[in-house]
Amino acid sequence: MPVHPLIAARFPLIQHLPNWPEPDDEAGIRALAAYLEPHGEYRLPAVAVEERHVDGPHGPVRVRLYRPQTPTGAGLLWNHGGGFVGGDLDMPEAHVVAAELAARAGAVVASVEYRLATDTVRYPVPLDDVHAAWLWFVQEAGELGVDPGRAAIGGASAGGNLAVAATLRARDAGEPLPAAMLLAYPALHFPTPALDDPIAAEMRGLPRMLRFTAGDIAFLTRAYLGRLTDIPANLMPGLARLQGLPPAVVVLSEYDDLRGSGELFVEQLTEAAVPVSSTVAEGMLHGHLNLPPVDDMAEIGRSLDVLAAALGGAEAPR
Repeated sequence: MPVHPLIAARFPLIQHLPNWPEPDDEAGIRALAAYLEPHGEYRLPAVAVEERHVDGPHGPVRVRLYRPQTPTGAGLLWNHGGGFVGGDLDMPEAHVVAAELAARAGAVVASVEYRLATDTVRYPVPLDDVHAAWLWFVQEAGELGVDPGRAAIGGASAGGNLAVAATLRARDAGEPLPAAMLLAYPALHFPTPALDDPIAAEMRGLPRMLRFTAGDIAFLTRAYLGRLTDIPANLMPGLARLQGLPPAVVVLSEYDDLRGSGELFVEQLTEAAVPVSSTVAEGMLHGHLNLPPVDDMAEIGRSLDVLAAALGGAEAPR
């Protein structure tokens, strides 16, 4: 189907922006804020929210806990996106998604504020933070009200990358594995696999700032790693050996330059005999979980339901 009409109707707001506005571009920031406004009334579900700090190799890692009114023993360590260089615990892809999954699955969700890549922070620092948060999550599962055998890991975009990379590290170290990996439009390869021709043709009509060109992917990879050569396998998990990973659920966006990475990863997991299922959010762009699930955006709610269902049924092998 075409791009959701409510989203497409806002394209003129950002059509003139070549990329995300700089901090001193007040007009660009206002335009972007108008584009990102919720498409209807939204109220966060009734969950208890609590701040924690986890010991990590680079100092404390902030996590935000979301506790459901009716816990089921399920748990999720969630990681927001932002291309390794952006994002925080207050963005909808962190705050709203964590609260929604806690309420929909009766799960305790811990959202991770991993360190972002900068001129002085590079790989493996963000991964170290997520890995430390995962070990804390399973070690403290009882105190958190989580069945250790039902603790999952997940993330969106770059956060999906970090979730899989942390799982690979846990597998190779003989540490507890997640019951499942919940991934939303993950970035798992460099270079990013090409899109099929029909979708690629439609993508060319989107505003520039909603695209991930080859140059954008190279920029973000270099920002994270500091180079474009000798890429470690757990920096781009699509390069890694995948046998022995836990089951995965992958939610893709229909109109997304990174869709090819998610699709290839599903194929790779299947080849590696890892149980995996996937779904495509019709009419949605990359980052669609960064919009609240209001009534007029049913595909966002459906994506959350897919993740919640997987979380509710996840159980690690005994």
